[in-house]
Amino acid sequence: MALGVATLLAAEAATAAAQPARPSLAKQLRQDTEAIHALGVSGVQARVIGPDGRQSVATSGTADLNTGRPVSPDGYFRMASTAKTLTATVVLQLEAQHRLSLDDTVDRWLPGVVRGNGNDGSRITVRQLLQHTSGIHDDLPGYSTPEEYYQQRYDVYSAAQLVARAMTHAPDFPPGEGWGYSNTDYILLDMIIQKATGRPAHQEIEARILRPLGLDQTRWGGTSATLPRPHAQAYQLFGPDSVVDVTEQIPVEHESLSFVTTTRDQNRFFRALLAGHLLPTRQLAEMKQTVPVSGQVAQSWPGGRYGLGLVQRPLSCGGTYWSHEGGDAGYITLNGVTADGRRSAVVSMSEARGDTLEHILAQEKAGSTLIDHALCAKGTTTL
Repeated sequence: MALGVATLLAAEAATAAAQPARPSLAKQLRQDTEAIHALGVSGVQARVIGPDGRQSVATSGTADLNTGRPVSPDGYFRMASTAKTLTATVVLQLEAQHRLSLDDTVDRWLPGVVRGNGNDGSRITVRQLLQHTSGIHDDLPGYSTPEEYYQQRYDVYSAAQLVARAMTHAPDFPPGEGWGYSNTDYILLDMIIQKATGRPAHQEIEARILRPLGLDQTRWGGTSATLPRPHAQAYQLFGPDSVVDVTEQIPVEHESLSFVTTTRDQNRFFRALLAGHLLPTRQLAEMKQTVPVSGQVAQSWPGGRYGLGLVQRPLSCGGTYWSHEGGDAGYITLNGVTADGRRSAVVSMSEARGDTLEHILAQEKAGSTLIDHALCAKGTTTL
């Protein structure tokens, strides 16, 4: 199976190299990256792959505010929460192999870990962790000022420590009776993968997804505070006249979410997943069973619904697409793939304008518009 997938993707890459993108798509992509840069985002890179394998790549802005270095179309960036889809894929592969069940409780695998203040691992299932319906409150360390960034950027936490922080809070709602985005859910899933396989989740991701697909530009960084080259410097807007280079830091969830990647690899992953190359038909269908997101998150994802590590969003041209964006350490990345896996797009922004809700939503909307235009381009078939 792995050889077949790698051969398929190699053929796709060869086709893309031989076939330039359609002029209208390339022009629209340039306009959309420029529109994101015009918001004040320092650097933008985007890549679209069409049904015929043709690629269009566009960049805007600068990779370094000090030197003016141009943005590389092949630059690395932190994958952040997009790696949740990697974790979910491994869990569903394990289910297909009858090594765990989505109806297993957390206590089945991690007895006593989810306890205290009303938290009860005997009432929460693997499916609820995957879908953010566990009710577990999220309480990850983070910074909101430049001073906090410099103080905390090299702090290292274990998965057990991060889960313990969440257990100091009461649940946000009873299991299965609401929706709330919780990074802690996926920390627990990574712990369950290790229990079920005997290996850390990042090793299972590498063996089951990255190597079979030939995604050699997607790497687990562990506690490294830097990225491979080339990469754009990552910036955080803390307020007017307060833009800080936050590239150098250890991701809080380094055990699970310290992957770095490129627009090439992220496109290839989502295309392979939705085309059915990574999961059997039943497990992919499970992944695409969705529930509504919370009202707060719906501001960023209008009409969005959450499956098992996969987000469904509507297209302006009709139908829907699948994605899972990521944002961490100054990098904000949006992506999308049509349901048949034949058209995909990724945009990575190397500045997080997170100082106000207005800026956050404007950046999200501009990135989402780029994805929508790319997937709705002439000749696209959406499902």
